[in-house]
Amino acid sequence: MDFKEYASFANENRTCYLATVEGDQPRVRCLGMWYADETGFYFQAQTVKVMCKQLLENPKVEVYFNAKDFSKVMRVSGKVRFIEDLDVRARCIQERPFVKNFGITEPNNPLLAVFHLYTGEAYFWTMAD
Repeated sequence: MDFKEYASFANENRTCYLATVEGDQPRVRCLGMWYADETGFYFQAQTVKVMCKQLLENPKVEVYFNAKDFSKVMRVSGKVRFIEDLDVRARCIQERPFVKNFGITEPNNPLLAVFHLYTGEAYFWTMAD
């Protein structure tokens, strides 16, 4: 399967569920993915969130996306890394203006967490499968 198909599906269905690990306990939360492209799946959060601590301690995640009618599901598992590039972080603030509601107006704000799932594997699942 071409990675463009996975990125396209994620961009069409940005609401997803991201699973992290805290010790030996899985933790799942609903997120709105920022975007996906040929380099991975990009997310934004606040560093004060427990999720960020979990990702720093264990960067392995799994993300679940589904079509709005649940006719198709995509699972992506792999590792995330945090992005410190100020240009990318500035783009995040520009494209996700709601982060300004949290007082994040500059890309070097330590509250801004931008991370992406950059390596791993993905697969689709349908009822036909």
